[in-house]
Amino acid sequence: MAFPVHRGRRLRKSEGLRRMVQETRLSVDEFVAPLFVRPGRGVRNPIGSMPGQFQFSVDTLVEHSRELAGLGVKAVILFGLPERKDPLGAESRADNGVVQQALRALRQADLGLTLITDVCLCEYTDHGHCGLVAPDPVTGQPDVDNDATLDLLAQMAVSHARAGADMVAPSDMMDGRVAAIRAALDAAGFPNLPIMAYSAKYASCFYGPFREAAESAPRFGGRATHQMDPPNGREAMREIAQDIAEGADIVMVKPALPNLDVIRAARDRFDVPIAAYNVSGEYAMIKAAAERGWLDEKRAALESLTSIRRAGASVILTYWAAQAARWLKP
Repeated sequence: MAFPVHRGRRLRKSEGLRRMVQETRLSVDEFVAPLFVRPGRGVRNPIGSMPGQFQFSVDTLVEHSRELAGLGVKAVILFGLPERKDPLGAESRADNGVVQQALRALRQADLGLTLITDVCLCEYTDHGHCGLVAPDPVTGQPDVDNDATLDLLAQMAVSHARAGADMVAPSDMMDGRVAAIRAALDAAGFPNLPIMAYSAKYASCFYGPFREAAESAPRFGGRATHQMDPPNGREAMREIAQDIAEGADIVMVKPALPNLDVIRAARDRFDVPIAAYNVSGEYAMIKAAAERGWLDEKRAALESLTSIRRAGASVILTYWAAQAARWLKP
């Protein structure tokens, strides 16, 4: 007896059939919009390497956030550009710091957004590194002092919590920083404030446009001593496991597209929400190709975001948040 041959094309024949059996659904609910805030009023500075993205002052940030909320975006993550930079990144944890001001303004505006803050010193230090810099005890060369940085990151997280953050997101990749932040938040009366840890953050070339946007390029050296080496996958599992053990509520893989395998491995192994950062370089290269007519931006962006979702991410930080929200409207 002959058995009928399966023909996959039968279920691809029409748009209705394709949508009926679609395995991965992309939703605006998963998006977190990264926003850059700087001092001043009426500021909306275009970011040259990231078309459609801006540095905002607090007032214009609130206006833009209102637009995002109207599109159905549920969350934003704030990156601060301080008035002054110094070796200790003092403005990162100041009560009147620019992120703290933005948090209070957004809280007052009551837009229904989840307010997440980046916790890292690179935007605030005059040397551009993610923590305090000291001579390496072996080589004598300047490097980030892991343990000396932890208390400053914890102070920064508490300052954000007091200003109205719903979640803090340490991106520095210092060992032990999740435990330090969790202990500090608990001691300050914020035991229920969650931590989204940049757990598997690779030393990637795809961060270039972000460093222009956040004005955070290192003045010397690089970040390979604390960010992960891109060839390593099993190491990412160890980093994620450690952050969960220290109290991380959500763990992140960054950048997303070169590390879809890491996202999938994390989703299969860990029973916590997995976030992925669709980073500035991934955004910029599609924007540049679309401007030249080499790619259809909408299709390329949505295909990229869907691949991140399919790999297992339930939270996607993306500069396409507003555009994709419009594209996905029925």
